Amino acid sequence: MNLEQSKIPQATAKRLPLYYRFLKNLHASGKQRVSSAELSDAVKVDSATIRRDFSYFGALGKKGYGYNVNYLLSFFSKTLDQDELTKVTLIGVGNLGTAFLHYNFSKNNNTKIELAFDVDYNKVGSSIGGVKVYHLDDLEKELPDDVTVAILTVPVGAAQAITDRLVSKGIKGILNFTPARINVPEHIRVHHIDLAVELQALVYFLKHYSNEE
Repeated sequence: MNLEQSKIPQATAKRLPLYYRFLKNLHASGKQRVSSAELSDAVKVDSATIRRDFSYFGALGKKGYGYNVNYLLSFFSKTLDQDELTKVTLIGVGNLGTAFLHYNFSKNNNTKIELAFDVDYNKVGSSIGGVKVYHLDDLEKELPDDVTVAILTVPVGAAQAITDRLVSKGIKGILNFTPARINVPEHIRVHHIDLAVELQALVYFLKHYSNEE
């Protein structure tokens, strides 16, 4: 995603793939026009926020008409670099890692897990979901230079050491599914996804907040 020139807020950037997915569904159903209210109801983001997000990119719609689905789809496809394949490596082929390999972002044509690494010799050398598994000891030898993103699903105690190796190999972005808050140089992007924390937050909101609030 090339958003450097736009300098849009990070919160807006995170919502763009959500908009793009919904627009793809609209396009597939044959719908030609959509309002911000319809988008809001579908993606669960309020209309004012959607209009503000879109305003960073200029006049994407017309008042009283809404948004042209085909135009928006084409625009966000280019904005999100959908024509450019991003190659990914998976580190840690446990239960969660195995699920990722079977799924392999099948609905995202521009993202693909190319290879995986683990220390379990029962998995090394096998192919899971069409993705070959290599031994972690061979990471520096087997990880291609054009793989720029890593998914980390390893034990928390191993996360930082593996991260250091990934950074030295030129990985630019890490999706971290471990509870560890890994340290990386400033030019490396890390997104932390702690499923236990997200579940605890969900339970708290269920107990203390109504949907209306």
